[in-house]
Amino acid sequence: MAEKETKNKPKDLVEAVPEELRKIVLPTEEAQAPRQRLSREEMDQKAREQALDSWIPKTELGRKIKAGSHELDFDKILASGKKYIEPQIADKLLKLKYDLLAIGQAKGKFGGGKRRAWRQTQKKTMEGNVVTFSSMAVVGDGKGHVGIGFGKSKETLPAREKAIRNAKLSIIKVARGFETKEAPGNEPHTVPFAVEGKCGSVRIKLLPAPRGTGLVIGDEGKKILRLAGIEDVYAVSKGQTRTTFNVAKAIIDALNKTNLMKK
Repeated sequence: MAEKETKNKPKDLVEAVPEELRKIVLPTEEAQAPRQRLSREEMDQKAREQALDSWIPKTELGRKIKAGSHELDFDKILASGKKYIEPQIADKLLKLKYDLLAIGQAKGKFGGGKRRAWRQTQKKTMEGNVVTFSSMAVVGDGKGHVGIGFGKSKETLPAREKAIRNAKLSIIKVARGFETKEAPGNEPHTVPFAVEGKCGSVRIKLLPAPRGTGLVIGDEGKKILRLAGIEDVYAVSKGQTRTTFNVAKAIIDALNKTNLMKK
């Protein structure tokens, strides 16, 4: 019988050098060490530090903060009335955290109904349907600074980044207080007095509450108040409160009024 022809000839075997065998048999210490999964906060902190290191300021205020001027304070910047156009300024002076508000609605049978962070809209064109995603973010340090922002893009992640950027550029100072007189040195935990904010048909009134009460308000309002540093509050709402945009803006309007003098 004729031998069967093989299309691919067998390759020559090359033996590994002893040095290469040691590397294969004895892995390095980095490979032996178990990989630790970073939490969301740690990943955000790492990304924030990398962004600040690569930040090239374009304004005079940004250059001073990048240089490490100790005379500048975020509260002084807000009190001066000057607008800052670089979100890295807020990152440099404050330890910010962010969260997304549920402004969208999931699609599904019989209309879906489950809330989600992305709102999807469509526009009819000659080429077809153009889909757009929008999101609303809230940032704060939990010590009296909070801001909200809105972002829109053709993709979800760019919309989130735009919303976070706009939120950092619209941070306000929130004055906190006590429901009753407490010992000096205690951390304020509620609004100093009753305030009311409005946007569209929504009216939200925030009332001081004693310690341990918690946030008596909707889930989206809790996200804003927690990042603002408010731990206890009573809330009374009126109007079309299912519109999350107006609810968030009404809460920010109410918190902004805490800077007024007590009557």
